[in-house]
Amino acid sequence: MRRPVLLVLVVLALWGLLHWITRGTGQTTPPGVLVTDAPRQDPISGPLQRIRVGKFILTARATYRMRARVLSREDYSLDAGAVLAPVDLAVGWQRMSDSAVLKHIRIRQHGRFYFWSTAKYPIPRRQIETESANMHIIPANEEVRRTLDKVHAGQVIGLSGELVDANGPGGMTWRTSLTRNDTGGGACELFYVQSLTLQ
Repeated sequence: MRRPVLLVLVVLALWGLLHWITRGTGQTTPPGVLVTDAPRQDPISGPLQRIRVGKFILTARATYRMRARVLSREDYSLDAGAVLAPVDLAVGWQRMSDSAVLKHIRIRQHGRFYFWSTAKYPIPRRQIETESANMHIIPANEEVRRTLDKVHAGQVIGLSGELVDANGPGGMTWRTSLTRNDTGGGACELFYVQSLTLQ
C-alpha cells in the first residue's frame, strides 16, 4: 500500500517542479532593458465596433499593441469574468523590463489586481506605476489561446488587438483603462488579443 502512495507523491512533486520551472519568476535574466518602447494605443476611426464573444458583447475602444516582459500571470476559473478573460498578465516595459530593477520589487496578483512592493526603490515610484500594468486577456481565437497557455513570467511577448469594454449576462459591465497613468481600481486593461507571439 505504501508504494502507490509514494509514487503519487513523487509524481505530484515532479509536476510541481515542472510548473515552477515553466511558470517561474524569470528573474535569472541578465540586467538590461528588454523592451525599449511603451505600448502603442490609437483611437478607432469610425463607429465603435461591437464584437460578440459567447454571452458577452465587447465594444472596441482603441487599437492596442505592445511588447512587454511578463512580470507575473494569474489564471482564473471561478470569478464572473473567467469565461471571457481566463488569464491576467502583469507586464512591464522600459525600466520595468530590466532585471536589475525587478530584483528589488516583489510582484503578485490576486482578485484581478496586480500588487507590487519594495523595501528600496530602484527607480521612482511613478515610473514603476506607469511602466507596468495588469491586463485582463481575452483570447480572440484558438491560436492566441494556445500560445497564452505557454506564457510565463520572465518572457518577452508581443500582443496586438483592441482595448474593449464588455457587457455580459445579468447586467455585468467591465470597463477597460485607456491610459497607462492610472492606478488602483479600474486601472487594468481589458485586452481583446488578436495576435500573441513569444519573443
